[in-house]
Formats: sequence, structure tokens, C-alpha cells
Amino acid sequence: MPGILSFLYSQLLTTLPKPSASYAGQTVLVTGANVGLGKEAARHYTQLGASTVILAVRSISKGEAAKTDIEKTTAKTNVIQVWQLDMSSYQSVIDFASRATKELKRLDIAVLNAGVVRGEWEVFEQDESTITVNVVSTFLLALSLLPKLKETANTFNKRPTLTIVASEVHDYAKFVEGKAPEGKLFAALNEKPAKPDQAALGERYQVSKLLDVFGTRAMADRRAAQQIPVTINCVNPGLCHSELAREAGIALTIMKFFLARTTEVGSRTLVHAGGAGAETHGQYLSNCEITKPSDYVLSAEGYKVQNWFWEELSKKLEGIKPGVTANL
Repeated sequence: MPGILSFLYSQLLTTLPKPSASYAGQTVLVTGANVGLGKEAARHYTQLGASTVILAVRSISKGEAAKTDIEKTTAKTNVIQVWQLDMSSYQSVIDFASRATKELKRLDIAVLNAGVVRGEWEVFEQDESTITVNVVSTFLLALSLLPKLKETANTFNKRPTLTIVASEVHDYAKFVEGKAPEGKLFAALNEKPAKPDQAALGERYQVSKLLDVFGTRAMADRRAAQQIPVTINCVNPGLCHSELAREAGIALTIMKFFLARTTEVGSRTLVHAGGAGAETHGQYLSNCEITKPSDYVLSAEGYKVQNWFWEELSKKLEGIKPGVTANL
């Protein structure tokens, strides 16, 4: 587990490079892009010359407001498109991916940034809402977009990138559900805590980000960089000012006041990961460089649970969209 000094150094003393690469001619998709890190990442991609930037948002009106703001600050028009995506609905995810497959000529970068930190226990699509949005819908979307990413690679002779936004808090997860028998992980995750307070739901967010790291590594395990023409990685943006934790309580608000990166600085990590090459396939990125994930992820026990998780998730995804796992 990273120590407090390491965390403080990263948050307060590490200078992240401002994105400067050209994305001319490329199509970039960013989920959760009407506010926060997603919006600032989309702003960078627009400023750096992307020909099309898709803002995938739950609220079209908020997405249009973000589009107007980005166009104003970048002085670039006819670049941004606002598409509806509700990660709490599997059908919305499927419909969104189908639209991307049919309507986009190419897809060079997909940054799956949409996520939630919940303040109450709620069920979406038969699973606890944090798991539905941050994990199941995220990998449903990732696998559903892979055919378009692969097609782009073959048609345009370049290597697209699929980036999943994880977090350093994966290292803090107690993850008692990981002790569940094989095939029973999601059942354990759906057991409502006796006291579903902010502490329990904060732990649930940490677990969701651990599962995001597991999923990224599991996909790369099954398709090494030389076996798939798409780079799949995950990124830790650090503690940032954003609306993500608006339900998370006063303690995190106070911590963010003193330690959080600006939203723009945090978004640099997303842009870096989205533009990274095959050397980052299956890797965990932090501070704009490849970094080791938690000791648990790297342990034999973690690897066993990672494989159990992926097998169980795959069965769940096949039930939602038959054939989707074959896209890998």
C-alpha cells in the first residue's frame, strides 16, 4: 500500500506534463464528459486537433453546455458531438456502442471515465449501483467498442487505445468479498451491509476500482499486445477536484480542499493514457507513467481472484449481450 508520504508527494509535488501531441484526424470518445476530468480531457483532445470528439453523457442538456464551453475556450467548432449514454442501463450501453459502430468512420481513442461514488445503497440492473456503473457497464461498453477499435486499426494502420479510468484507491480496498467461493463474487457484492453508510459505500467504490484494474489486466492476459491491435490500459488520475464524490461526505470534501489536483491537471493523466502505445497494454498508469498496482493485485491470491472475477463477469456480460466477450 502506498504510504502517506508517497501520496502527498504525488499530489503536491509531482508535475504532470501538459498534453502536446497532435490528434489530427482522430476520433476520440470520452464517457462522463459533461463535467470534471472527462470534460477537461475532451477539451485537451479538441485543442490538440482531434477531428471528432464524442462527449458521452447521461444528460444531453449538460453535455451541450459542456460542448459550448469547450468550443468557446478552444475556438474550435464542428468537432464535438454530444451522445446520450446512461451507464446505469445496460440497454443504453448496448445502444450507444451500436451507434458508435454504425455511425463512426473510425474510433482511435475511447476513454471510459464515467463512474459514481454513491451516498446510498441502491440497485441498478440487479447489482448494487456502484458495481453496475463502475464495473459491469464499463466492461460491457469496453467489449462492445472493441470491434470498431479493431476495424480502425485495420483500416487506418494505427493502434487505437481503450483506457479505463481506475484509481489509486484500489489499493485501499478491504475487499472482503474476495473471500467468497468461486462463482459467488457478485452474490457477495450484492449483500447489503448491515449499516450501508458512507464508510461502507466508500469501501464499495474502492472495490469497484480494484475490479477495474483486475478487468484491464484480465483482458490483456487473454490477448497480449501482439495478439490484438488495440492497447487496453487503465489509469489513476489521482485525487482531483471533480463532481464525482458529491455524495461521498464531508471528510473527502475536506481532503480534496487541501490535497486535490485541479481538474485540468488530473485530466492530463487521462489524455496521456489515451494516447499511450502498446507498451502500456494491460498496465496501470499513474502520474503519466507505468506504475505497479497494489501488492494484492500482483499477489498469487490476487491473480486467482482476478481470474475468478473475469470468468464470472464474462458470464454476466454474455447474459446481457450474447457474444460480446468474443469481441476480445
